[in-house]
Amino acid sequence: MKSVKSTKFSRRFLLLWGISSLAAIGFFFKSRFFSRWLEQSTSDNVLFHVDTAEKVVALTIDDGPHDSLTAQILDILAQYKVQATFFIIGSNVSGNEAVLHRLVEEGHELGNHLMSDARSIGLTESEFEMQLSEAHSIISEFGDVKWFRPGSGWYNDRMLAQIRPYNYQTVIGSVYPFDAQIRSKEFASRYILSNTRPGSIIILHDGKAERHHTPSVLHKIIPTLQSRGFRFLTLSELVNYHS
Repeated sequence: MKSVKSTKFSRRFLLLWGISSLAAIGFFFKSRFFSRWLEQSTSDNVLFHVDTAEKVVALTIDDGPHDSLTAQILDILAQYKVQATFFIIGSNVSGNEAVLHRLVEEGHELGNHLMSDARSIGLTESEFEMQLSEAHSIISEFGDVKWFRPGSGWYNDRMLAQIRPYNYQTVIGSVYPFDAQIRSKEFASRYILSNTRPGSIIILHDGKAERHHTPSVLHKIIPTLQSRGFRFLTLSELVNYHS
């Protein structure tokens, strides 16, 4: 027979679980609604997806390189013959030069993700410029840098003006499985497979050991999407793709 204390604890747990679940559902709906609103109201210089009826998509990987995880990701991409665009954090490059050389040699693209894993919009104008310039200097040693993605996906007109001299195009994306917040390969895989459409730009993360589920997600989503007729392109290939 359950004690009164045990029953109260169970009820409290269920109540907290219910509140947490509702909050999570609200977060996802609000995030998706905000993303759509932002895409509709933002500058044409910011890329969210590409309008096409063809089953082509771009895979983007943020926050690398990492001393072991990036190599695992590259192995999987090579296995499935997929090229991706990697948004590099400049401070992560030191000690990982070999994996960056491999990344470029295997046909993947480079993007600038500043020097630190932080909300770019929270940086002052001078700090943003310093990080942008320093990261560009570091990353461009390995190949052309054509793309910029702000940390946490937040940006403003001032930031867009500051990147203009670098001839970058800013890209956010359209399929973000919250893998930096929710450490569940099952959730991330289901989210991507449920939301990917022709012209989608998929976002996943590298760069930290606790993001070890990214290879498992890739093993699930790449062959599944390929079996549905999708082809993976780099961002440059996607924006230049003609149906």
